[in-house]
Amino acid sequence: MPSGTMTHTKHFTQLAQRLGEWQPLWRCLPFQHPRLPWQASWPGLAEALLALSDADVARLQEAPFMDSPLAAWLPVEELARLVALPALAGQGGVRAEGLPDAWGEQVGGRKWRQVQAFLPQVEVAPDEALVEWCAGKGHLARALSRRHAIEVTALEWQPALCEAGRALARRQGARVTLREQDVMAEDAAAWLDARTRVAALHACGDLHRRLLTLAAEAGSAVTLAPCCYQRTADERYRPLSRLGRRLAEAHGLSLERDDLALAVQETVTAPRGVQRHRERAGAWRLGFDRLQREVRGVDAYLPVPSLAYGQMPATFEAFCRWAAQQKGIVLPAGIDWRAHEAAGWQRQREVARLELARHLFRRPLEVWLALDRVAFLEEAGYAVELGTFCPRELTPRNLVLRGRKR
Repeated sequence: MPSGTMTHTKHFTQLAQRLGEWQPLWRCLPFQHPRLPWQASWPGLAEALLALSDADVARLQEAPFMDSPLAAWLPVEELARLVALPALAGQGGVRAEGLPDAWGEQVGGRKWRQVQAFLPQVEVAPDEALVEWCAGKGHLARALSRRHAIEVTALEWQPALCEAGRALARRQGARVTLREQDVMAEDAAAWLDARTRVAALHACGDLHRRLLTLAAEAGSAVTLAPCCYQRTADERYRPLSRLGRRLAEAHGLSLERDDLALAVQETVTAPRGVQRHRERAGAWRLGFDRLQREVRGVDAYLPVPSLAYGQMPATFEAFCRWAAQQKGIVLPAGIDWRAHEAAGWQRQREVARLELARHLFRRPLEVWLALDRVAFLEEAGYAVELGTFCPRELTPRNLVLRGRKR
C-alpha cells in the first residue's frame, strides 16, 4: 500500500475516483483524432504538451511523475502517491540472485532475471503442494523445485512446450511434472485444493482471472504477477470483486478491452534499432491515416493490421499500397508520397506529446486492476499483500499479489 495507514479498500476507492474523473482524457487515443475531444476543455494542457522539447518528452516517457510540467493541470502528485507500492520481501528475506546459470538454460537473460526476482515471493508451507499455472516450458517450476527441494506440478496446454519442459527437467534433475492442461477447462479445478500454493509469473488476462476464481473456490494460496488484462474474451471489463463492480458503477468506469491495454503499454527501453523501427512504423501509419481520410472523403480513423518486426515494406509508398489493399481502398494516381510521409512524421511528433497525458494514468489503471484482484480474494476470506517483486527497469509488469486463506 502507498502508506502504512491506507487500506486496500481506501486505496482502491481513491484510484477509482481519479480514474473516473479524468477518463475523458486518458481513454481518448490521440492518434485517432486530428483534434482531441478534450482539447476544448483543457486548451492550456494541449498547448503545454505540444510545446515540450524532445528531451522533455523522452524524460517524461521514462518517468511520467517526476518534475512533470503537467502538474498545473493534472493531479500528478496524488497519482504518484497512489501508485507507490512497497517492494515485497521474499521468504525469510532471502533473495534469489546468484542462482546457478544452468538453472536458466533456454531462458532469455531478462526473463531469467525476472524468474530470479519472483522466486522469493513464492512462500511454500511444509504441507503445501506447489503448482505453476500456465507454465510454458516450466522455467519457473524448475527453479522453484530446485530452490525449495520439492516436487512441482506445472500446467501447460501446449503439448510441444510440455515435452520440451520435460526434457529440460530431466537434464537438470528438477522434480517437475508437466501436465497438459487447458486451465480454462472445467477439469482444471482438480489441481487445486486447500493445501495447494499456485504460482504464476505474468499469466495473461482471462488465464489469471481463472486462476484466482478456482483458487478462491478451493482455498488455495496464491502468488501471482498479473499481466495483459486486455487479453480477455469480454468486450467490456467486468470487475472480479463486488467492491470493484460498485466502484465502477459509482464512477462511470465502463472499460472496454482497448482501455485495458493502456495498463500494460509501458515497456522497458528497447535497443535504438528497435526504437527507430517503431518510430518509422508509427509515422508511416499516421501518414497513411492522413491519406486514407483524403481518398475516402471520410474524416475518421481506419485501423490497419499490425506487421511483425522485419515485415514492414521498404518504403512509405509500398507501405501505403499494402495498407490500402488490406482495407480495400483504391489509391488514385499522382499522390505526393513525400508530402504525406512528412505529414506522418510531424503528426507522430504531436501524438508523442499528447500521449504523455495518458501516460500518467497507465500505472494508476494497472494498480486499480490489481486491487480489484486483491479485493476479490479478500472478499473470499484471504489475507492479501500487494507490492512489487523487481524494479521497473527489469519489467514494468512488476506487480505481485500474495494471498492465503485466513
